[in-house]
Formats: sequence, C-alpha cells, structure tokens
Amino acid sequence: MESKVNLNFEVVEKARQHAKNIAVDTQEFIDKHTTVAVERTVCRLLGIDGVDEVGVPLPNIVVDNISNNGALSLGAAYFIGNAMVQTGLKPQEIAEKVSSKDLNLTTLPSSDLFEIKMAIMPIAKEYVSLIKENRDKRDNLLNKYGDKTGPLLYVIVATGNIYEDITQAVAAAKQGADVIAVIRTTGQSLLDYVPYGETTEGFGGTVATQENFRLMRKALDDIGEELGRYIRLCNYCSGLCMPEIAAMGAIERLDVMLNDALYGILFRDINMKRTIVDQFFSRVINGYAGVIINTGEDNYLTTADAVEEAHTVLASQLMNEQFALIAGLPSEQQGLGHAFEINPDVKNGFLYELAQAQMAREIFPKAPLKYMPPTKFMTGNVFKGQVQDALFNIVTVLTNQRIHLLGMLTEAIHTPFMSDRFLSIENAQYIAHTMADLGSEITFKQGGLMEKRVDEVLYKACDLLGEIEGEGLFKTLEKGIFGGVKRPIDGGKGLAGVTEKANEYFNPFIDLMLGGDK
Repeated sequence: MESKVNLNFEVVEKARQHAKNIAVDTQEFIDKHTTVAVERTVCRLLGIDGVDEVGVPLPNIVVDNISNNGALSLGAAYFIGNAMVQTGLKPQEIAEKVSSKDLNLTTLPSSDLFEIKMAIMPIAKEYVSLIKENRDKRDNLLNKYGDKTGPLLYVIVATGNIYEDITQAVAAAKQGADVIAVIRTTGQSLLDYVPYGETTEGFGGTVATQENFRLMRKALDDIGEELGRYIRLCNYCSGLCMPEIAAMGAIERLDVMLNDALYGILFRDINMKRTIVDQFFSRVINGYAGVIINTGEDNYLTTADAVEEAHTVLASQLMNEQFALIAGLPSEQQGLGHAFEINPDVKNGFLYELAQAQMAREIFPKAPLKYMPPTKFMTGNVFKGQVQDALFNIVTVLTNQRIHLLGMLTEAIHTPFMSDRFLSIENAQYIAHTMADLGSEITFKQGGLMEKRVDEVLYKACDLLGEIEGEGLFKTLEKGIFGGVKRPIDGGKGLAGVTEKANEYFNPFIDLMLGGDK
C-alpha cells in the first residue's frame, strides 16, 4: 500500500511484532486462569437464565455455589455436566435446584470426564448454532438491503428508559443514523452481575440487559425494514461482566460492542488479571458472532494530552489488534478506536489530527476504525462546537474512517435532543457528500508537518511497545504508561473472582467457537 504520509512500514512491522509478543506472553496467563464472569457466561451459553425471588441471576447462584466451595478451578461446564449425568436434569433445571438449596453441585459423586463432556456438548452446540444463525441473518439482511459504503453514522441514545430509547433510536434511524449505541447506565460496569428484564430507569444511560437488547433489536429491525436499510445496534461489552454481555449480545444479534482489552483496568479500576482473562472469552464470542468490537483508545486522550500522548493510542491499538487476533477476531471486525481531541488552540492542530487519522488508516487498512469526535475541548458554545464537529467530519471522510461517532453541538451542555442529532447527522451527511472523493484527489507535502508528525508518533509507539515487551504488560500498567493511570497488579475490583484452572477444567465454547465454521 502506498503511503500518503510516507509511513515507514518496517517500523510498523517492528511495532506490530512487539505487540504480538506482548499479547502472546500475556496469553500464557490467560490460558491458565478463569474467572467467575467466564463461568457465568458458560452457564448462560448452556441456557441458564432468570433470577431468584430476590432478583439474583441464576448464573450467579450456580457459580457462587461452585466458588464458595472452593471448586471454581474445575469450571461451571464440569459441574453442570456432572449434575446432568448424575440427575438427568437439564442445565436450567439444575440451576433452579441449586437456587432452592435442593442441590449442591460440588457434593455430587464425580462422573467420568468423558461422560461429563458428552452430556454438555449437545447443549453447547445448540447455543453455538443459534449464534451462527444470528450471524447468517445479519449477513442476509445486509445482502438484502446492501451495506453502506463510507462512514457509518453512529449516534447514542441514553434516556435510562428502554422504551424512550427506542423512540429516540427510531427517530435517529429515520434521520439517517446507521449505528445506534444504547449508552449503558452509569456504574453498571462495576456490577458483578447482569440485571434481568426490561428497565425503565437508569442514570446517564440505560441498563444493559438481555431483554433490553431484544426490545431494541426488534425495533431497529422493524424500522430498518421500513427504510430499506440495516440499522446496527451497539452496546457495552466491558466491566466485570464483559463475557456475559458478549454472550447476551450474540444471542440477541447485536452488531457492535465496546470491547477493549485495557479500558476496564485504566478507567474503571477493575483488576488487570480479571480484565485480561475476561476480555479473551468475550472476544472469542464476539468473533464467532460476527460482532465488530470498538476499542477505547480515545479515552486516553481525555485524561492525557492528545499531542504528547498520541503514541500511547497507537501502541494500544496494536496491542488490542493482537489480543483480538488470538481470540479469533479478524481485522475486519476490529473497530480500533482513536479520536479528534487536540486542543483547538494548538497551531496546525488540524494537520496533526489529519496526519494521525491517515496513519491509523494505513496501519490498519482492513479495520473498520472507530473515530471519536471532539469532547474534551467542547465548551458549550454551540456555534464553535458545530465547527469543531465539521472539522472532525472532514478528517473522517478524507481518511476513510468507518465507524463515525457523531459529535453533538450541545456536547458539555446536556444529553442530546433528537433535534441535536438531526443537526449532527445533517452536518456529517453534507460533508460526506460534498467531499466524497477528496481523499483520493489530494496528496500531502513530502517532508512536511504531517509526515514529521506521523514519524514522531510511530517511532515513539514502537519504542514504547519494545519497553512493554521487555517488562511485561502487567508491570507496565503499574507504571501508568496509558492515560497517566497507575494500577497495582493485585489491586482494583474483581481479583477475588480469578482462579487458576485445574487439569480437568474445560470450556466447550472456546473450542467450538475458535475452531468452528463461521
């Protein structure tokens, strides 16, 4: 690929190799450990759902029964399969008996491991087939309507009430939005369980539940049929329930998931060991389901300077890419994140933004990159805000970003009104239309500001990745390299839910999804 910014692809490959080595080294830890969230996800994928009389999810009850008896190292599939052999019950029935205290999974006689696997596999294959059917249905709808070329216009809804979210999402789709992201309610990432059922209250967003996923999916399918377009649905596959939400999204045919390897560690103070194990299984599920993941590198630039720390964004993108590849997520499903967040007062800041976006496009040519709008330096001045968003839209079109999260002129004032979204969509559509082929018509000055900026960012990212490879990812996170945030290796939330696997441990879905036909 010819580079407009004269990228040194030898350095790119050196940086990518560093990132691969980091991911492979970290994967050794991942492969030896499981978590309560991973095991709850296994329960969900075996058909266990619902809550007890006080609202505790049955997957939590089952895994707590195993964990509280010191046996999590064997895994949920082992105990559920053993109970199926011993009792003849189905996983849901087993969970209900555990909930009523009529069954303790860890005190049943142990069956032969081969028998246990034979009992589990038909049910595991049934749910994997359901996810495959959802992937095929998405592909069929995209073939029916035709997929949009150029940037997918991405907007958010965040009322707290799923039915009001649906009203706003349908309006946004009619206005031209291609992706609807239902913002998750504040603090849900720190809950070590997934709430159940439809919800009509939430602060700063709407609770992510499987029923809410189902309701919004149906609404977007209905309006998509009316408009003759496929409307993608996005939610948040992060936090202490990362793989569980991935499973729920796969079952309900979500299309895009926020799913970063490091975000929870840095910005939610979730233990790094917990997050790094959970992200692997979540990405295996997303990969098999055909879900595009969005990574969160844009968040670094909200806590650190976008000029000084741009290389940490690239370093993180390269690591997220490698972690995703190990989990079976191809480049075409990697919505690697970056953002238009340089201070407007910086001279030639637009050139730096353009250079960095072009660099990302060239380093990840197959990835549906997720480009985030200005937020940090939005002041509440709606006229200036609309101009800032217009400049961001121009960079998006010139550098062929794919997932185009629209800026709102009322950023820093309130959650967007429907009219705010309309103005933002109109702005983006105007620029996308009037500048459609400008990116292929222009070249950049050889030896100019943009080339120098790209060189600076790339070389610093490569050096940083080399340092991380030498020290290991966990030690690097302790030092606060990313976003200026330091995290202790045994600190944060959720460490108690991490355990080393026993020799008899198995997770049927890893093999089925990584080795299965897509």
